[in-house]
Amino acid sequence: MPVRSSSSAAYIQNISPTSNGAPSTRPTSLTIHPSALFSILDHYLRRTDAQHRVIGTLLGTRTDSTVDVKSAFAVLHSETDEQVAVDMDYHRAMYDLCTRVRPNETIVGWYSTGSDLNTYSALIQNFYSQETAPNQAVHVALDTGMEEGKGAGVKAYVSSPVGIFPKPENCVFVPIPCELRFHEAERSGLDLLLSPNPSSNQTDLDVLASSLTDVQNMLNRVLAYVQSVLRGEVVGDKAVGRYLMDVLGTGVEEDGGWTAGLQDTLMVTYLANLVRSQAEVSARLALTTAV
Repeated sequence: MPVRSSSSAAYIQNISPTSNGAPSTRPTSLTIHPSALFSILDHYLRRTDAQHRVIGTLLGTRTDSTVDVKSAFAVLHSETDEQVAVDMDYHRAMYDLCTRVRPNETIVGWYSTGSDLNTYSALIQNFYSQETAPNQAVHVALDTGMEEGKGAGVKAYVSSPVGIFPKPENCVFVPIPCELRFHEAERSGLDLLLSPNPSSNQTDLDVLASSLTDVQNMLNRVLAYVQSVLRGEVVGDKAVGRYLMDVLGTGVEEDGGWTAGLQDTLMVTYLANLVRSQAEVSARLALTTAV
């Protein structure tokens, strides 16, 4: 929550004390996986008309300086101008069920939709800080972009107590870097969701053609970069060069490795053309039989 010039706060603590008085390590960055974002968006779409925002629990893993959010689940809560109530029994029951499926994930913080941070947010932050003690709880604010003048986005925060005698409702939210992380197996699904006109009637061949087009575009960018380095237009990056050598030079040193790979590629191309020809012949025969 913002601190006015007339506030009685004397200082802002950089770290918050835990229940035993020992300081906890503040995360300096956060990574979040698409599955957690989709869970938050699904919760937001299922909200009631009276709810202007929804909250839930974030699960994941953490190191000394990084929090990795892998999943999330909704938490029942009610929020009015006078008070806020969180169903703690439901929260703990859901957490027990999640630990049976994913025992390596623990509570790392909570999420909410919208960009507003108020006194109630500080109270909820204090509750989750007790759940994650001795570590600090992180807060992820997902702006859905439904409000006029505000775009969609994700922000991450940690809290710092305010005042000589800090109270749960007196804290400031300090932003930390937030990064979206996904596995390679999730890339095709994310590309489909992010496409401007996703079509539900795409065939497997259409998806394969789109993937091959993306691969071709990436290879063209790499080729343009390498040619620019060879012409001396840009300074080459040694890390990029080593990565390209590891990826493209795996089979060169082996006896016939490059030739075998080329033959496999040509065989796949030949089989794909053969299947296409057979499909066209079958379609024409079906039309002839119908006539």
